[in-house]
Amino acid sequence: MRDFTQDLRDVQRRLDEAESYLSVAENRERFAVLEAEIADPALWDDQDRARKLNTEYSNLKDDLDTFDGLSAQLGDVEVLHELARDEDDASQEADIESEVNAIGVELDRLELRSLFTGEHDDADCIVQINAKDGGVDAQDFSEMLLRMYEKWCERRGFSITLNGVSEGQEAGIMSAEVTIQGRYAYGLMSAERGTHRLVRISPFDNQGRRQTSFAAVQVWPLMDDVDVEIDESDIEMQVFRASGAGGQHINKTSSAVRLIHHPTGLVASSQEERSQLQNRERAMNRLSAMIAAKAEEDRQAELDAIAGKQAQVGWGSQIRSYVMQPYQMVKDLRTEVETANVQGVLDGDIDFLIEGFLQQRRANHDES
Repeated sequence: MRDFTQDLRDVQRRLDEAESYLSVAENRERFAVLEAEIADPALWDDQDRARKLNTEYSNLKDDLDTFDGLSAQLGDVEVLHELARDEDDASQEADIESEVNAIGVELDRLELRSLFTGEHDDADCIVQINAKDGGVDAQDFSEMLLRMYEKWCERRGFSITLNGVSEGQEAGIMSAEVTIQGRYAYGLMSAERGTHRLVRISPFDNQGRRQTSFAAVQVWPLMDDVDVEIDESDIEMQVFRASGAGGQHINKTSSAVRLIHHPTGLVASSQEERSQLQNRERAMNRLSAMIAAKAEEDRQAELDAIAGKQAQVGWGSQIRSYVMQPYQMVKDLRTEVETANVQGVLDGDIDFLIEGFLQQRRANHDES
């Protein structure tokens, strides 16, 4: 009969670590408070607050149920192991090994939570994609990235809403803005902030030459209760027809709104509503969150400079290459994580690239 004692100790150690990064004790207390608040019929008098509390309740319940389930599963397999050893029953080895591996797989998934070290990592986010150098190829690449994030959201069960898009003259898009909603959306998508590079034989070049093009991705946390003062005279409002990528027009009136904040250069859009006034309000809320987030980033950059820390990779830095010719390769330039499955990545399989960045970020955080 094989001795699984060390394997079980390793699982218990990982479970203890999970108890720490999930803040189990603290969250049990918070969960009890939320249960009482959600049971109050008057909660839905304030629908925004009710939705936030229900989301928090659901997230905490998922964490606690997962932790408790793994603890119980480990307890059961420990008992099985002890009985099998006492009776020298080798027939139980396969079941014990299977259970230990299953707990390990679930802990691997759970450990992703420990990679989120930022204050707003659990927030929803605003993502902006802009075509850069490369002409029509850059515009086409920008639309490819938009599709990639749509497919990724579909894989994760996140919702993605198109706030606004500026279509390219020949193909693709000049820019797009989306809101992504899901647990840790900002923490995950922060790994995508930066300049993306595409190398391929251009479908728009009659001579079939290889073309290098670039697209920039910016990511902002969608923060609640933002307290920032914005001078209306600093804002330029543009109106345009709401449309989807590829020319799929949602309506034929210029109800979509784009707000440009000249002091920061930040731009926010909205095209979800039929009313121009409602779209302006939505865009203003997004712009306020972006300005607040930028102020936080600027303050942190100043503190890092004073402390002599190396600045984090900014949105203007090249982070990833997608090479389609003369060979197939996607490579993250920050982490050296790479794959030859370019089409898989463009179809939304980017979790391993994101997790590689988050693991590196946590390692850097632990060293500082």
